[in-house]
Amino acid sequence: MLEALIFDVDGTLADTERDGHRVAFNQAFEEAGLDWHWSEDLYGQLLAVTGGKERIKFYLNDFNQEFSKPDDFDAFVAGLHKSKTAHYVRLMEEGKVPLRPGVERLLAEAREAGMRLAIATTTTPENVTALLSNTLGEESLSWFEVIAAGDIVPAKKPAPDIYEWALEQMGLSVEQAVAFEDSHNGVRSSTVIGLPTIVTVNGYTENEDLSGAAVILDHMGEPDQPFSVIEGSDYGHAHVNMEFVNAVHRGK
Repeated sequence: MLEALIFDVDGTLADTERDGHRVAFNQAFEEAGLDWHWSEDLYGQLLAVTGGKERIKFYLNDFNQEFSKPDDFDAFVAGLHKSKTAHYVRLMEEGKVPLRPGVERLLAEAREAGMRLAIATTTTPENVTALLSNTLGEESLSWFEVIAAGDIVPAKKPAPDIYEWALEQMGLSVEQAVAFEDSHNGVRSSTVIGLPTIVTVNGYTENEDLSGAAVILDHMGEPDQPFSVIEGSDYGHAHVNMEFVNAVHRGK
């Protein structure tokens, strides 16, 4: 039986990539005296790599090879990323990025149904805390039995390590959970181990290869704001609720 819902964060719970992380990266670069600027289009390309520190290195290796890397390059990148996290937290505190349609309602329904909740993300624990506490309140952190985030596993998505770790911590098998994702890397991470996965795309991921997902939607929807099914079945529903999630889990 279905016992747990496991959520990705960035792009799934909120559109944090374009209006949160990207903005915070640019603020960190400016603060460090760097003339780098990640446009919306460039950031979409950088999203091919998961993890903030990894994304900075990807940018320098593939898009800004003229930059002279300092001798303590790893420390330099870590410092930039730490500054970016501070800027991101401030953006969340200012309420710059709301939750996506249906997220708060589904979490409430899942809790009422006795579902166990978890997070599986490549973003830092600080970023998860900032988003949840500033959109759902401080108490929401206790709703999630496991928050698997950041560098808690060595290999980030699309490797399945973060999902395997979360399931192990909860003492569950893949047959007892459903994952929520938004991207190609996320879907690869969850489905390679057999987790049924509900995908809600965003502007950065709507054209990605999301094969393997159980269903692909534009968003979770609300009773007065129905979702659109991009691929898969609506299972007789117009928004994601626990009946819909259970139908996805059963495959019918």
